[in-house]
Amino acid sequence: MTAVVLLSVAAAQCAHAQTPQQKPLTAGEFFKNVKILSNLPVNEFMTTMGFFSASLGYSCENCHGADTGWDNYATDNQEKKQTARRMILMMTAINKTYFGGKQVLTCYTCHRGGDQPTITPNLAALYSPPPEEPKDIVPQAKGAPSVDEILGKYVATLGGPDRLANLTSFVATGTVIGYGVDAEKQQFEIYAEGPGRRTTIIHSPAGDNVTTLDGSSGWVAGAQIAGPEIPVPVLALSGGDLEGLKLEANLSFPNSLKQAFTQWRVGFQTDINDRQVQVVQGSSPSAGLATFYFDAESGLLVRVMRYTDSYVGRFPTQIDFSDYREVSGVKVPFKWTVVWLDGKQTFELADIKTNVPIDEAKFAKPSASPRQAKNP
Repeated sequence: MTAVVLLSVAAAQCAHAQTPQQKPLTAGEFFKNVKILSNLPVNEFMTTMGFFSASLGYSCENCHGADTGWDNYATDNQEKKQTARRMILMMTAINKTYFGGKQVLTCYTCHRGGDQPTITPNLAALYSPPPEEPKDIVPQAKGAPSVDEILGKYVATLGGPDRLANLTSFVATGTVIGYGVDAEKQQFEIYAEGPGRRTTIIHSPAGDNVTTLDGSSGWVAGAQIAGPEIPVPVLALSGGDLEGLKLEANLSFPNSLKQAFTQWRVGFQTDINDRQVQVVQGSSPSAGLATFYFDAESGLLVRVMRYTDSYVGRFPTQIDFSDYREVSGVKVPFKWTVVWLDGKQTFELADIKTNVPIDEAKFAKPSASPRQAKNP
């Protein structure tokens, strides 16, 4: 789901917690014939399907058949569905028996993007430089600058704490291009109010896709998650999906970035696109884990990797920021790319207006479109 820049979640909840928290709809309550993951909220269940797909290099039809209607999804007409259930139980049993319940083994551990685990060593890979894979947990680097120094330089580069404090809202428009079948430019709008309220509307040919955070609760409406269409007219977000939306929404008001996590670590410098970057990682029980990459020379944020723990594995989301321009004395990224297990989107701003009044209705729970209402 979309992104631009991060404030205190606690402050957001206090200021705008107007929507009462409701128990999320579970996969077992909504879908038919869910036998293993029935207690997962619908949004987490759908993201889990994306984890399976990424781990095995599969699409939906590999397990559910060519007819990807929801009625067909519920049937057991594919042996691969039976195999998937057995593999989930096996993976859970191994983690429980040998790792004390800690999630050490996942689908990706063995499959690595292929439908069959590899059992024979690859000699070419054995004698070649190993591929560089980012580490989820960043170890503290000795002699590294402090978190306060790095975040302070970031705030100063953006325009300074006083100017950032004066940025209270903005309305932005631009274009977004997706990946694969979604690789056509579409118009989008962003309505943001600090701290922690944000709505993104993407105008697609099939109808509007809406992602909304009112300060405490979040929803999506439209074809934004795995499957032929969104499974419910308006999907309430929970767990890591909701915390990720809060992180991305609050990144637009970065004056209090440090308060977003309870623990911080500064890692060793690395390279992104042939430029040195300083690596900083934040973590907390509620907000999860996120790694921030700041350009070592300019101090600007160039990448965020956030991670969401789940029943089957850890989901990564990568956001790359570029084309910073000054707007009302504050530097704003005019381009960012979001990559996650189910897709990729590149956003480019065309216009942004700051400190403008925004109708409260923009941050309310979105309504279902007529097309969406026909879904089961």
